[in-house]
Amino acid sequence: MPRIEEVDHLVIGSGIAGLSFAIEVARRGGSVRVVTKKEHHESSTNRAQGGIAAVLDPTDSLEAHVHDTIRAGAGLCHEQTVRLMVEEGPVRIAELIALGVGFTKDADRSGLALGIEGGHSHRRIAHAKDLTGAEIERALVAACESNDRIELSDHHVAIDLITGVGGDGWHGCRGALILDSATGEVGVVLARTTMLSTGGCGQVFPRTTNPEIATGDGVAMAFRAGVVIANMEFIQFHPTALAVDSADSFLISEAVRGEGGILKTLDGRAFMHRYDERRELASRDIVARAIDAELKRRGDPHVLLDVTHFAPGRFEDRFPHIHARCAKHGIDIEKGAIPVAPSAHYSCGGVVTDHEGAASMPGLFAAGEVACTGVHGANRLASNSLLEAVVFAHRAAIAASGVEGVDHGAARAGVRTSIEALMARGDPPPFGRVATIRAAVADLMQDYAGIVRTRARLARAADRLAQAASEVHGLAAMSRPSEDLLELRSIVTTGLLIVQSALARPESRGLHWLRERPRPEEVAHDTLLRPDPGGDVAIVERVPSRSRW
Repeated sequence: MPRIEEVDHLVIGSGIAGLSFAIEVARRGGSVRVVTKKEHHESSTNRAQGGIAAVLDPTDSLEAHVHDTIRAGAGLCHEQTVRLMVEEGPVRIAELIALGVGFTKDADRSGLALGIEGGHSHRRIAHAKDLTGAEIERALVAACESNDRIELSDHHVAIDLITGVGGDGWHGCRGALILDSATGEVGVVLARTTMLSTGGCGQVFPRTTNPEIATGDGVAMAFRAGVVIANMEFIQFHPTALAVDSADSFLISEAVRGEGGILKTLDGRAFMHRYDERRELASRDIVARAIDAELKRRGDPHVLLDVTHFAPGRFEDRFPHIHARCAKHGIDIEKGAIPVAPSAHYSCGGVVTDHEGAASMPGLFAAGEVACTGVHGANRLASNSLLEAVVFAHRAAIAASGVEGVDHGAARAGVRTSIEALMARGDPPPFGRVATIRAAVADLMQDYAGIVRTRARLARAADRLAQAASEVHGLAAMSRPSEDLLELRSIVTTGLLIVQSALARPESRGLHWLRERPRPEEVAHDTLLRPDPGGDVAIVERVPSRSRW
């Protein structure tokens, strides 16, 4: 008999957004189940180095943070939403500190040590050395583990959202089908609200700073359920990932450039002054394209991030984790520069949400990288990701706590039938076949939908991805669910959404750089995607960008 559970709130994903949401809805009396694909501490949050941005210094201002965010977003930020985030940020950071997050203090320990990163006009980055995300994750996990209302379930993979009209006439999301990857069994968690906090989709590309779990699951699940998706063309490539053969695209924090690191070609020449007056402190899209241009011009595999001019011991004190990783690869930072190259890092698009984190389907919420709030526009400002996640997860928790309970009677019967049909399928395909398709899709995305794009290559990518999607969906329809096959399904769907969204944007803007149209259009538009009723082909709509969705 399939296992069917009921809770007030189901959370899919265990980064800063999901755990913050869980803590707040539990505080308001709700029962919570958090499911995550690997260990609950394994998330993009855990890898965030630089910090969390907020106006925490009297010389800074809310207006300056809003301005910096909108400037980085290349005309596509929703200003009203940006203002909400910036205004509520300091309170949310105070709450993190109250939960035990140990941000680095300044020299006299009278306040927080604030860093500066590309695109920011003031020092406003609260950090915990260069392991900010790991420190936030530690505190949030501890708070969840000590809360009797919250259950954390590792190695549980969401298969699909449960949607439809119940016996009570209520239409919306009612939970999710869940694979226990340790046992291979499929169960279901029914809930009055479901929070998608699955992170990003960096694994769609072959080189990424994201963890292995970042396969676009939340966006793909939401799209299959008919939920509106937006702006998937805006994939941020972090300019400076460690570029050594044995490294897994380890991130070299933006803060290194904020503290004075200089980008140079392999012959020791600085080059950022030729691309932007802010040089190394330009926004990420500009720095990544500049590095990409230098690599293509010279035929080099990477550029150098020079910190040899730092005072002895300064780098190790400020960036101990980066220092240790470089030393592991034989890089003596005080004598030689760090080899770096751009790497897929962050998706600015995702599940469309309102100011309360609600998606277009009743009962479904999204927060963090999986969501598209309108805050980041066409390019995310450094260290705004953790801020956006905690602000809108809190807002979503308040809204979700007010959602009334629903009658799951009809849903129980339907999901029991669905599970029995799933488990009656054949064995999953061999891992080698899945891995081969996955690698081919990733290489295709890098070659045809990377930092610089053309319409002809995007169209070619769309055709090839559609063929891959057809093959993968055929495999999925015949096979019992497995984690690797579910991830491949997500990667193919998400890759297709990225390419289709990019084809719908006939301009260059922010992270979407179209070689034949290097200038933005006068009027900024958001790209909305909905599933065609007959399959995975997206229906694309361009709408003028506005202050909110």
